[in-house]
Amino acid sequence: MNNMDSQIAQVIREAIKLELGGRAFFDHAVEMTDSELGKKTFRKLAKDEMDHLNTFGKLFSELIGGEEWKRWVQEEKQKDKSSLIEEMKPRLEKKEKAGELEAISIGMELERKAIEFFENSAKETKDQKAKEIFNRIADEERFHYDLLQAQYDSVNNSGFWLDVAEFKMDSKF
Repeated sequence: MNNMDSQIAQVIREAIKLELGGRAFFDHAVEMTDSELGKKTFRKLAKDEMDHLNTFGKLFSELIGGEEWKRWVQEEKQKDKSSLIEEMKPRLEKKEKAGELEAISIGMELERKAIEFFENSAKETKDQKAKEIFNRIADEERFHYDLLQAQYDSVNNSGFWLDVAEFKMDSKF
């Protein structure tokens, strides 16, 4: 790989970590949430993280050629635990409304970090295709952030979760 390919490969490896870590967090949040609508929301977000990984994988194949990204996914899956998720688990120990709000808040924090990472990656690369892909991923993460913000506002102000199947967002961060 030349220098640009190496830079792109590094971003892709980090993207894989972010998506797998996000899924692990949302899977854990399902277990820590009492609300059935909350569980439904976190399950959807966990599924979306894996869908993102598959979608982005196809795009990554175009950037770096071949299917090397799949090997990277397997390497990350074989690691014991995500340090980011383990670091945030203690914040979820309460099993009440406050714990659900904390889970949403942590999810928002994860999405913000992902948005910043992909925006910065898009700015730093000179490869136009990579720039488009990283901006697209940032848009997907903005949608998740906006969904979580709406959920936070709903739970915080009313105690009720939105039903994501009936809720549409315009992906405005």
